[in-house]
Amino acid sequence: MRPHGSPAVLERRRRRGVALLQAGQPPAEVARRLDCSISSVLRWREAHAAGGDAALAALPVPGRPRKLGEAERERLWKILLGGARAYGFPNDLWTLKRMARVIRREFRVVLHPGHVWKVLRQAGWSCQVPERRALQRDEEAIARWQRYRWPYIKNGAPARRVPGFSR
Repeated sequence: MRPHGSPAVLERRRRRGVALLQAGQPPAEVARRLDCSISSVLRWREAHAAGGDAALAALPVPGRPRKLGEAERERLWKILLGGARAYGFPNDLWTLKRMARVIRREFRVVLHPGHVWKVLRQAGWSCQVPERRALQRDEEAIARWQRYRWPYIKNGAPARRVPGFSR
């Protein structure tokens, strides 16, 4: 399993491990200090012996490059924070389909709405559903019910007649 950290962080870890080995530390002690396996320390030592410092350098991350670069993502966050209504939608609710449409219009990149979610999660966004409330909601009646009726229902006591409520 790949350890956590950016390629630069992992490279510093390898270089520190080799430096500790060169300072005379045993591989087991280096592994304990760097919180890694002894086999990793031995692999670093062999790579350094065969290729020098260049063998410890971070390798490029494999895989397909992102469709939206950092600058494009920053611009997307500004658009999304501005609100859906400001972008021209009828209400201020961002849906994945709407966000995919914005990405297609602004950056000419086609993303499936399901993949838009991955982009949002990388930025630390979470799913937020607006709370729905009835227009006829009577806050006073709700407070009265919670104060007088709910304790009897909750405790299983026989219901008593409460002013303002009928059976």
